[in-house]
Amino acid sequence: MGYKYKELGLSNTREMFKKANTEGYAVPAFNFNNMEQMLAIVEACAEMGSPVILQCSTGALKYMGKEVTPLLGKAAVDVARAMGSDIPVALHLDHGPDLAAVKTVIECGFSSVMIDGSHHSFEENIKVSKEVVEYAHAFDVTVEAELGVLAGIEDDISAEHHQFTQPDEVEEFVTRTGVDSLAIAIGTSHGAHKFKPGEDPKLKLDILVEVERRLPGFPIVLHGSSEVPGKYIDMLRQYGGEISDAIGIPASELRGGAKSGVAKINVDTDGRLAFTAGIRKVFATNPKEFDPRKYLSVGKEEMKSYYKTKIVDVFGSEGAYKKGTR
Repeated sequence: MGYKYKELGLSNTREMFKKANTEGYAVPAFNFNNMEQMLAIVEACAEMGSPVILQCSTGALKYMGKEVTPLLGKAAVDVARAMGSDIPVALHLDHGPDLAAVKTVIECGFSSVMIDGSHHSFEENIKVSKEVVEYAHAFDVTVEAELGVLAGIEDDISAEHHQFTQPDEVEEFVTRTGVDSLAIAIGTSHGAHKFKPGEDPKLKLDILVEVERRLPGFPIVLHGSSEVPGKYIDMLRQYGGEISDAIGIPASELRGGAKSGVAKINVDTDGRLAFTAGIRKVFATNPKEFDPRKYLSVGKEEMKSYYKTKIVDVFGSEGAYKKGTR
């Protein structure tokens, strides 16, 4: 059984991004893989009055199922409204590999999609992105595409080398494809192990500035933007986890982009780390616990708490909409 996203109370990203660009903040795009992570995300955003994009990779969709995933999107909207918040909620396909994947998620109720043709040639990227736009726009579903390649590994995405976006290509790409937003590569990276200890991660903000000059007011997206907070690396190790030293993107670098033309910032790894650290703490401190409600709820609250700080420190989206309470 399929759904139209408006039947689920979901929003596409068009008005979200317009408001974000006008008011100088970025919309949080948080990945989720289960009910607890969805609740952590929507409760954090509703309490802070921040719009939210619930992101689902093809791997997450396979794990949760296309029958369950859209209903979790509807549940997110219902939770926000029950909390007294009017935040818009989008359900977005992250790194869609082809038109077939896009058709599947639109038919089951997604309101936004990304087509990732960044591994293709420039002309082929335009071709596949335009095909997706023509299909998705018929259902009023918004489309994100990508120019440039982010290194790193996360879920189904893997690339060994980074390729910065070429600003002189963006106008032609957007004009010929008709996409609604554009992900660019300016130094962010997928996964937890973005940089090594001792490195000083910096974004190529000069590329961002030039892209904004060429595409004034157009929604720009940053992928691979987790901070990889040291407190969760330490917490994982303290409670029996194994993870090598990892460094992410500093909040100060991301906030600079959010104040300009960046309308959407993607975060996945941070949520995984916070969620898992909370669960490990329960297992280590209370080894007799076997009730999933007890340990999953701790992971959920850890993730929610951290995301509330990111909404202020990174996205600047607090209070963009009505705040809700529990």
